[in-house]
Amino acid sequence: MVQQDFHGGFGHVESWVFDLDNTLYSGHCNLFPQIDRRMGEFIAQSFDLPIEEAQMLRKTYYFEHGTTLAGLVLRHGVSPHDFLDYVHDIDLSAVAPAPELASAIATLPGRKFVFTNASRRHAENVMACLGLDASFEDIFDIHALEYIYPKPAREAFERFVKAHGVAPREAAMFDDLPANLETAHAIGMTTVLVDCALTEHPQHQAVADWTELPAHVHHRTDALAPFLTDIGAALAGRERAA
Repeated sequence: MVQQDFHGGFGHVESWVFDLDNTLYSGHCNLFPQIDRRMGEFIAQSFDLPIEEAQMLRKTYYFEHGTTLAGLVLRHGVSPHDFLDYVHDIDLSAVAPAPELASAIATLPGRKFVFTNASRRHAENVMACLGLDASFEDIFDIHALEYIYPKPAREAFERFVKAHGVAPREAAMFDDLPANLETAHAIGMTTVLVDCALTEHPQHQAVADWTELPAHVHHRTDALAPFLTDIGAALAGRERAA
């Protein structure tokens, strides 16, 4: 895929905000199918349901509430800690160190954050595998969103920018889900879709049919590390020429 011409498109950015799953690591790692399976198992065990019905309920709550967890908390009072501990108990061996990505993130001037609907613990575990432990100022996770305000809800983004004093018009959001970028765009962020067509997620599959970028997606890449390296080089070149 040809990457977008972003010359000059990031000169205003002071805060770099990254989703975690299927963004900081490739869909090749196949982590999300593990998480999906364990969500179904948790629901089946909690409500004594056949696994097929549990998976249907998982999908229903995801589409109605933004995350399966939000639906379970709002409708059933499920313990979010029990749920998150169970579903994130997965095999991370496929997540390899990403030194090129770490170097690319380091070249970006300004503040860097992870903003995820997953838990901080899961994010820290994945980032340790990637070698990104020291790459970010903070992780804003589902606990900070009180479990019921996940992305793409506007409330989630407003909580994030308020908590960290981020000016949306001076921020760039990197995410694999177009719906999340729609909200990011609405509050003034520059948006980058990290293309993840490898999964069966409906939003990932829909991207394959795009003939042009929608208004809420400013840039698109299927190779995050080179994309960030090019941004860092362009910004450094501009600074030297100033």
